[in-house]
Amino acid sequence: MNYYKWMESPVGKLKLVASEKGLAAILWEKDKPNRVRFDALTEDKKHPVLVEAETQLNEYFAGKRRNFSVKLDPRGTPFQCKVWEALLEIPFSETRSYGQLAKRVGNAQASRAVGAANGKNPISIMVPCHRAIGASGKLTGFAGGLETKAFLLKLEQASFPLRLDS
Repeated sequence: MNYYKWMESPVGKLKLVASEKGLAAILWEKDKPNRVRFDALTEDKKHPVLVEAETQLNEYFAGKRRNFSVKLDPRGTPFQCKVWEALLEIPFSETRSYGQLAKRVGNAQASRAVGAANGKNPISIMVPCHRAIGASGKLTGFAGGLETKAFLLKLEQASFPLRLDS
């Protein structure tokens, strides 16, 4: 059984989806209907995983959280899951190219396949697909839209403390 709740955010309404095992998705209000598929969903505004996910996302948007601790339950092919694990390794406020991610998952020639897997990432923001960029450094496709991708990257840059070397 899967449960959902909606939350307001600076990037629009987000649909949070939980399974019995953890957070299964963070979907955009205007997400493509078949980008991430679920069987029947039951609304549960008090589901503990969904409440915790909303709390942590609100802390992230407020610049008070860099890492998420909600248990995740993404569903995808073995290759997609490998790509999503590589996304989780990208440090807060940093980016990686699709080519760098392809090398990370063991196939330097798979940058397009990495991009396709990135596009199917069901847990936007927490599995930071917004940190994946084109080889030229330009922002490329993002299910939440390029404006949202730019917003999330700027949010992270603004939240990153400056360090003075002595």
